[in-house]
Amino acid sequence: MNDGLHEGLSTTRRIEVDAARTIDFMGEEVRVYATPELVRDIEVTCRDLLLEHIGPGKDSVGVRVELDHLAATLIGMWVDITVKVKKTHDRLVSFEVECHDPLERVASGVHNRVIVGIESTAKRLAEKRAKVG
Repeated sequence: MNDGLHEGLSTTRRIEVDAARTIDFMGEEVRVYATPELVRDIEVTCRDLLLEHIGPGKDSVGVRVELDHLAATLIGMWVDITVKVKKTHDRLVSFEVECHDPLERVASGVHNRVIVGIESTAKRLAEKRAKVG
């Protein structure tokens, strides 16, 4: 890992809540940011921060998400996703997560990622693929 990866490192990403990020099962008037899309945006934000601080040939995969989705965010609004490195241990990185729209806190939680080697991961998955035929 790069020495730049340390506890307290953080970033914020602003996400525009478009139709693709919303639920649609209750009708057009109640389209709000969908929890699975929020989780995806949190994972991408954490991964992108890690990619700035780990060496070439490395990436990360999510292994745990604990999220309280506290408030609805309407289509057309934005959400600021702030992630902060809470702890690092070997290849495991734990992030604190806070999300706010223009009016209120909409989510908070923890996301854990493991730093992996791309080549070794591809090899392991090819071996698994071969076993299942």
